[in-house]
Amino acid sequence: MRTSARIALATTAAALLIGGITAPASSAGAAPQGAQARDRVLVFSKTAGFRHDSIPEGIAALKELGASSRLAVDATEDATAFTPGNLARYKAVVFLSTTGDVLDATQQQAFEEYVADGGGYLGVHAAADTEYDWNYYGGLVGAYFQSHPAIQPATVRVEDRHHPATAHLPAAWPRTDEWYNYRSNPRDQVHVLATLDETTYTGGTMNGDHPIAWCQEYGGGRAFYTGGGHTKESYADTAFRKHLLGGLKYATGQVSANCKPNTGYRTIFNGETLDGWKQAGPGSFTVDKATRTLNTTGGMGLLWYQAKELSSYSLKLDWKMQGDDNSGVFVGFPASDDPWSAVNKGYEVQIDATDAPDRTTGAVYSFQSADIAARDQALRPPGEWNQYEIRVEGERLQVFLNGVKVNDFTNTDPERSLTDGYIGLQNHGADDQVSFRNIRLKELSAPAQGALPGTGD
Repeated sequence: MRTSARIALATTAAALLIGGITAPASSAGAAPQGAQARDRVLVFSKTAGFRHDSIPEGIAALKELGASSRLAVDATEDATAFTPGNLARYKAVVFLSTTGDVLDATQQQAFEEYVADGGGYLGVHAAADTEYDWNYYGGLVGAYFQSHPAIQPATVRVEDRHHPATAHLPAAWPRTDEWYNYRSNPRDQVHVLATLDETTYTGGTMNGDHPIAWCQEYGGGRAFYTGGGHTKESYADTAFRKHLLGGLKYATGQVSANCKPNTGYRTIFNGETLDGWKQAGPGSFTVDKATRTLNTTGGMGLLWYQAKELSSYSLKLDWKMQGDDNSGVFVGFPASDDPWSAVNKGYEVQIDATDAPDRTTGAVYSFQSADIAARDQALRPPGEWNQYEIRVEGERLQVFLNGVKVNDFTNTDPERSLTDGYIGLQNHGADDQVSFRNIRLKELSAPAQGALPGTGD
């Protein structure tokens, strides 16, 4: 008998003995033809709630994908496989559309120790509908399932074109699946790889910022989750299979990737749709896909970013007037379909350069004038692009025009508190032609309680 054959038999025998597990027919993962499997992966698909009829197709696909990457794949629904000794055999564990409470306390502890020792986790679809009372697992998967509309086509927008799970995908990836809404937005804790464009289907409830695939370093190990995979057809789709394989390679450590939370600026207008934005009041904004710009039409209304309420942040955007035009950027207002709510309960950073000092470019409209000398030095004329950075830290509001600070304002009115609110762009009226582009957002740490806003002292 060849040495490799003896090793294979010994490995199989050990698997039968560890933890007293009885190997089901589906548990033996075939080694890739022509090569010894380098690592092993465990696919776990136990369900204590809804059971997806696509699980067999998912197991078959993962075995095929593993074989293509020198990964032997075992599949089980036996929770007694979750022992320290048995889990140590695997580079990663895949939770394939698991549902409900599938592990007891001892098994949960074994899995936590496994991840702490560098083990990988890959969650597919209903893995987010699993173990609601196990806080550790909630952090590992990233977000829990809340609801879903009917199966339908939607556009997935890829945020990270470098991760092995998304590098092969187009920026806009159309596909059909059952699209989950989640109980929380995981963006602050994970590295978002792709989001759903809620304007391309019905039933999304995450206000336009809808992560659907992400990864993270967690508790000493590696974690990857994808919300796709409800349908049987998913596992025959070449693009989705490559998506799964990339996640599997990351989870097993075959490839490295940046999975740290997105802490830099992120684009909140993608140049193609108004996903995440909502119009309040008359008029509208049109999207010019060729130039990736937003252009005001009619008014007076407000296009506000409803995806997230903000506290401390830096907002950067470019704006351009055609002539003597009027518009503004609003901050710190409550959610409302009435544009006057932003006027009465928030603050406007003015764009129009031809009004009184407290109502001109860089002014906090009617509250505080810009530094006119600094404004005049930095301002570019109509027809050219200008850039704002609007920085909110606690109750402090700073305005930078083309890199020059032109205003530093501190709110003292509790009715207009900047610590929680939304941002929006004004379409002032039919005669005002203003364009916006490169709208980016970076969330900041809140200033220390009791400190002078923005100083940290």
